[in-house]
Amino acid sequence: MKINKKVEEAINKQVNAEIYSAYLYLGMSAKCAELNLKGMANWFYVQAQEEMTHAMKFYKFVLERGGHPVLPAIEGVRTDWKAPLEMFEAAYEHEQKVSALINNIMDIAMAERDHATASMLNWFIDEQVEEEANASEIAEKLKLIGDSKEGLFMQDKELSTRVFVDSTQPAGGAQA
Repeated sequence: MKINKKVEEAINKQVNAEIYSAYLYLGMSAKCAELNLKGMANWFYVQAQEEMTHAMKFYKFVLERGGHPVLPAIEGVRTDWKAPLEMFEAAYEHEQKVSALINNIMDIAMAERDHATASMLNWFIDEQVEEEANASEIAEKLKLIGDSKEGLFMQDKELSTRVFVDSTQPAGGAQA
């Protein structure tokens, strides 16, 4: 069954929002690298990779359902971050906005009785719980650290261990 036009339009907007998210996190990654916080730069870089895979999952879904992806320009992002706490608080706020966008698509899909889209969106809804929790947890740790350079160093070292895993693919499955 061909994708519903209202759903298609909302998902196309979400593709743009996900790519914007990747740009945002790349900007944060660059600022952290400039501050010699390579662990935090790594965390944001991995986050940017995740956002691009999310965009592609939405994009492929539109195509699989016989729709037409529309790809408007990506808005520029802020790059004048002052400190890691400011970036992680902004990341948490941003993830809350993304959650609201995805919930809106779910509302449209349910209103249009588009069960295939609703099924696909369940993965994103679960993913957003994790995305919000991760950004919030790091922001809260940075608040506890305060002005401690040692604490900042330890948090940076911890975040350096994050690696990109394409969670949009089934475990052990091949990518298309």
